[in-house]
Amino acid sequence: MYAKRVDQIKPFRVMEILARAGELEASGHRVVHFEVGEPDFDTAEPIVTAGRKALSDGRTRYTTATGIELLREAIAQYYERIGVALDPGRIIVTAGASGGLALLAGLLLDPRSEVLITDPGYPANEVFVQLVGGNPVPMQIGANQQFRPSLVDVQAAWGEQTRGTLLASPANPTGAMIPADSIREISAFVARRDGFFILDEIYQGLVNDPPYASALQIDQNLFVLNSFSKFFGMTGWRLGWVVVPEHAVAGITRLAQNLFISPSSVAQYAAVAAFSSLSMAIHEERAQMFRDRCKQLADGLRQLGFIVPVMPDGAFYLYVDVSHTGLTSGEFCLRLLDDYHVAVTPGEDFGQYQHDRYVRFAYTTSGEDIAIGLERIRKALADWECA
Repeated sequence: MYAKRVDQIKPFRVMEILARAGELEASGHRVVHFEVGEPDFDTAEPIVTAGRKALSDGRTRYTTATGIELLREAIAQYYERIGVALDPGRIIVTAGASGGLALLAGLLLDPRSEVLITDPGYPANEVFVQLVGGNPVPMQIGANQQFRPSLVDVQAAWGEQTRGTLLASPANPTGAMIPADSIREISAFVARRDGFFILDEIYQGLVNDPPYASALQIDQNLFVLNSFSKFFGMTGWRLGWVVVPEHAVAGITRLAQNLFISPSSVAQYAAVAAFSSLSMAIHEERAQMFRDRCKQLADGLRQLGFIVPVMPDGAFYLYVDVSHTGLTSGEFCLRLLDDYHVAVTPGEDFGQYQHDRYVRFAYTTSGEDIAIGLERIRKALADWECA
């Protein structure tokens, strides 16, 4: 009765963990949330105010499929401030980064086309490829290479059916950024094969010591995916954008018109305010708080004997080796949640490569909760050692 593609889609374990955590909270337990990659801050007030004004002004009708001109110009100005001259016509506003991935998959892939992705990596990437009949091909990227894919990895995985690659910088779940030289080399290699290079930059702005502000500074021929969810704290507004080469604008516009009609009108008018000086000051302050939390959590976990093989360049995750506990990552997460009310995501959500030894901690919770979580983990380790 149902399409075979549904059976290909693996469960998103983090959502199952979130649901179980909700059940525990409903029964009166305080759960420390390290599982979900969502900022714990409310959307900045200037954005909310702009959203209310859009509603009161009746900005509730369809917009153009590629987004309102005012927002596209604001995004272009955002890039201009980091040294990237960008025609607003190349910016396609989307229904979240997920909407952007759906459009790019429809634009670039035919049935049986292969796309190179990373393992570990964001789990839904392969779903967007499969949805249009493509085949995701994972490249195993380990801690020994700082979780950073290189030209060598892409060359080794490229096959006769390969059409392109989808990478991320900073990446989920590792927080690793791809060096500028690697971006340049991979892009040149892909171009020689008449392929495409999609780079996910949805954590742009949430970086520690960035080698570049955007890979568009390195190569303007990339397909760059971005979002208002992470740095801008607008997860529930469901708004993102893609930057495409000029030759791709017409095709992706036709897809956007047919698949989505338009992004949320209210969210778009609100998002214009995300780039105001007041909003940007709030975003930057919060980004610094994430950096502080990163150090607090990493230091605490290392003191408890965990291996944090690579400190993240950005995003808000630590990819942590838990093998010293004697538990698989799945067992570790299940026992930690059920018995100690600390929610963490197992490595199996992000691929197959060494997934049994890694878990992802999201430091999208307060410093107070991080301290409570670390204390609960300390107690869990002590109890397990005595058992």
